[in-house]
Amino acid sequence: MRKRGKLVVLLGLCGLAGGLAVFAILAGRADSNHAGHQADEHHAQEHHAGGALPPGVTEGGQAAFAAIQQIAALLAADPATDWDRVDLEGLRLHLIDMDNVTLRAAVAVQNVDGGARFTVTAAAPDVTASIRRMVLAHAAAMTGADGMRMEAAEIPGGARLEVTGPDARKIRGLGFIGLMTVGMHHQAHHLALARGADPHAH
Repeated sequence: MRKRGKLVVLLGLCGLAGGLAVFAILAGRADSNHAGHQADEHHAQEHHAGGALPPGVTEGGQAAFAAIQQIAALLAADPATDWDRVDLEGLRLHLIDMDNVTLRAAVAVQNVDGGARFTVTAAAPDVTASIRRMVLAHAAAMTGADGMRMEAAEIPGGARLEVTGPDARKIRGLGFIGLMTVGMHHQAHHLALARGADPHAH
């Protein structure tokens, strides 16, 4: 059961793209390797510098680290992984962009017919660059989702995102950061980036 739970975590992390194929690869091995993996895990825990881990302790200690750890484990479990193309450093930089936009951007909101306009800026140049990369890529990827139209453009200090659609109340209620979470494309992009592809190629 513990092994099956890990498989579900990995499936969710690889998102809509490629998840089922990876699940099939891992699930096919789960039963035959279950006993051996349990023994290996027990051995590793006993020899961990901090001693055996308490049951249920799986968190990597920091969200970005945990995300990279899970992607790395998925790649290691997939025999088709091309290690010459793997780029976990690129994934780390993408997660920095996500962190900057989520925690360090200033957002001004203006209601428009059918939705809202978000002016997203920052004084720090690195945060400004993160805003532009994230907002423009998200608008290109998700316009049309749930009938919403997303238009983005660079402005001094950041980017402007205008979202309109059939449910203006929902758009305004979600707000900028809620709209940035629409869709499950982030997980698929993280896996694609880790495999050495452009995470914002569509």
